Amino acid sequence: MGNNNLVIRTDATSQVGAGHLMRCLALAQAWQDRGGKATFITYCDSAILKERLLEEGFNFIALKKPYPHPEDLECTFRVLHETNGRKFSRDNWVVVDGYHFDAQYQRQIKDAGFSILWIDDNGHAERYYADLVLNQNISADSSWYINCDPDTRLLLGPRYSLLRREFIEQGQHQKKIFATAHKVLVTLGGADPDGFTLQVIQALKLSNDPEMEVAIVVGPANRHFKEIESHLQQSSFAFRLLPAVKNMAELMAWADIAISAGGSTCWELAFMGLPTIVIILADNQQPVAEKLGLLGVVLNLGWHTTLIPEQISQLISKLLSSPDTRRQMAQRGQVMVDGQGANRVVNLLVDWFE
Repeated sequence: MGNNNLVIRTDATSQVGAGHLMRCLALAQAWQDRGGKATFITYCDSAILKERLLEEGFNFIALKKPYPHPEDLECTFRVLHETNGRKFSRDNWVVVDGYHFDAQYQRQIKDAGFSILWIDDNGHAERYYADLVLNQNISADSSWYINCDPDTRLLLGPRYSLLRREFIEQGQHQKKIFATAHKVLVTLGGADPDGFTLQVIQALKLSNDPEMEVAIVVGPANRHFKEIESHLQQSSFAFRLLPAVKNMAELMAWADIAISAGGSTCWELAFMGLPTIVIILADNQQPVAEKLGLLGVVLNLGWHTTLIPEQISQLISKLLSSPDTRRQMAQRGQVMVDGQGANRVVNLLVDWFE
């Protein structure tokens, strides 16, 4: 695979968050571990994310204007020509991940002679021309993809969860469940555009636990860092404010519980066996949070717009003092996510035309 270059088209901004790029990073790492190379074509407003991709040995092509601007496809095809020596081949894969990409975007890439892995969450495209459609969510439904090419293969569910190398190297963590817990991890996505982290901090301030320790991860696209920092200075609990972390697996191993949005982080938390309170911050998170809540993998608090700090604080205290509930949540999560999803997808890409 040394000459095989996986071209990945995804974006990361304060509006769309970093989740699309980070799960593509997991796929690129698995591809790299098999000896391949990867090129990211990205509209990204975070210098930290750009730096991370370069540090990991991936090529980075910055877009000035994303799709539907015509410059997007022009740049994408130019990179595809360059990375494949101007020789179009069906065994050259293009990975596409983002809600603003539509059926027309797929069709143009497919008509040019490339194979497509389309990473999806909610069946938003009117038609699917992709060779592979990957939806790692437990809420994924094959009925969303009725309008697809006859040869399109669906990869649905947490069996295909894309976990980054840091989690795989950690291995499925055997979470120690204490009678009373004190360590809380807060991670509300790469952007948290509505600044709900501030409400969670307010909820934590209501705690009467003098031993509470809190690690708050602020994603690289979060615009509220200064405000969060200011609120934390007035807190009675011990805290760490962590911007753009690279050791999420270590933090999840450290924590007793997590407070998370309902995005891709849910699969990382499940793999690590970390009992989690989920708060819905976006439409695409709702079906995932609700299904995981019904299965007892997480405690689903519902939409952030309906919550007040007192409600959040009560549930945090209840979960911290309920070892049996935490133990059951940890076990259910690790049964669901085994950490081999990225490898399964890479194996399919490699073997597709053999």
